[in-house]
Amino acid sequence: MKMSTTTLSDWQLLQHQLKERFGSEMDHDAILFMIGLQELDKPHKTYKKDEKLEIMHIGVCTVLAPFGFYEYKGRDDEDWPHFELKEALPFLDAKQQNRLMNDALIDYFKKTGFLED
Repeated sequence: MKMSTTTLSDWQLLQHQLKERFGSEMDHDAILFMIGLQELDKPHKTYKKDEKLEIMHIGVCTVLAPFGFYEYKGRDDEDWPHFELKEALPFLDAKQQNRLMNDALIDYFKKTGFLED
């Protein structure tokens, strides 16, 4: 089902498209984990809890890099991507954090072509 973009915000449209593609609603953590897995580019396997957190961190760095907060530095010997913090994130209240992450995720999915501009 194609939804009209005139009645939905970009965030709502992204949420709808992700639900259609993956079968359930996804919160920021789930989306960041998925992006981290995509960027990690490794075959599917079971990850330990600390590895899952690292994968989510890859997702965070990936979506915040275009905003100038992180810079991609390359991959290590185990082929995991690494980023350098370029600018400390400002103090943001929960609403501002949510908005920044929504904007960063929308930007990421537009750049990948999953979400149309």
